[in-house]
Amino acid sequence: MNYLITGGAGFIGNNFIRYLYNIESNARIKVLDKLTYSSDLQGIEELIHVKGLEFIRGDICDESIVKKSLNGIDIIVNFAAEVAVDRSIKDQESFLRTDIIGVFRLLSEARKYPQIKKFIQISTDEVYGQIPEGSFTEVSETKPRNPYAAAKLGGERLAYSFFETYKLPIIITRGSNTYGPRAYLEKVIPLFITNLLDNQTVPIYGEGKQIRDWLYVEDHCSAIYFLLNHGIDGEVYNIAGESELTNLELTHCILKELGKDQSNIKYVNDRPGHDMRYSISCNKIKKLGWQKKYSFKEGLTETIQWYINNESWWRFVKKNLDPMYIQGFWGEKK
Repeated sequence: MNYLITGGAGFIGNNFIRYLYNIESNARIKVLDKLTYSSDLQGIEELIHVKGLEFIRGDICDESIVKKSLNGIDIIVNFAAEVAVDRSIKDQESFLRTDIIGVFRLLSEARKYPQIKKFIQISTDEVYGQIPEGSFTEVSETKPRNPYAAAKLGGERLAYSFFETYKLPIIITRGSNTYGPRAYLEKVIPLFITNLLDNQTVPIYGEGKQIRDWLYVEDHCSAIYFLLNHGIDGEVYNIAGESELTNLELTHCILKELGKDQSNIKYVNDRPGHDMRYSISCNKIKKLGWQKKYSFKEGLTETIQWYINNESWWRFVKKNLDPMYIQGFWGEKK
């Protein structure tokens, strides 16, 4: 198969390519990525050298680049997106541009290629908004509560419209919070791991009572690949880790794994409009036959070990990271 992986230099995209090569050693892959702050160029260069991957540097909003990238492609997996909620609160326009206009550009060009067998649009559980109890299903009402989630919902609904209007073979995935190797250091788990490895404190928003469901990146990748082969066009599929933790509980797990204690915690101002709890049911994809492989503890241990073993990777990233992220984006509590 000939794959186009957009955003393939990002966290989940990079891991998906590695997963794909493990399953299809002869897969032919193009990566389209504009190499923003969160891209892992080192990881892509390694794949080019080892696997012969073709890399195209460019923006999914650029029509000419998208046309060039789609030539000869059978399957598109669109990871390309602006994804940081904190950034979206301060800079909404870039999220609207990439997560909606960029998706439109991919869709409008893809429908001109009748050989395309699947177009997977990667979305997020955040499109549902928060839920105090129970879990969202794929037919639940969507109520995004921050600009990032709203932009992702706009992109996925646009993708669905191309399925209905033009019969483009679209599948939409909504994954829960994903963690694992190569995650950009703005994200809570890699940030906390690397802060603690440097004997720094870790910033917890508010009282740390927000609840998230954690999904190991390899399980996320396996679900996407499973849907390439078993998913039904036009459908939405939740991909859940089924590992709900408060942010404080998550922090204690990381502290324990690294032999640290509560003195390493610093409470900081909460994010505006911070969703208290995300929870999605993934019964739909499980009924098709998909199962996750990793428990949260197994995934966290693997993740911590990767960052311990790849200090040069994260030190290079961290030296360019805005100090706001390292010690609390919205400032320390007074």
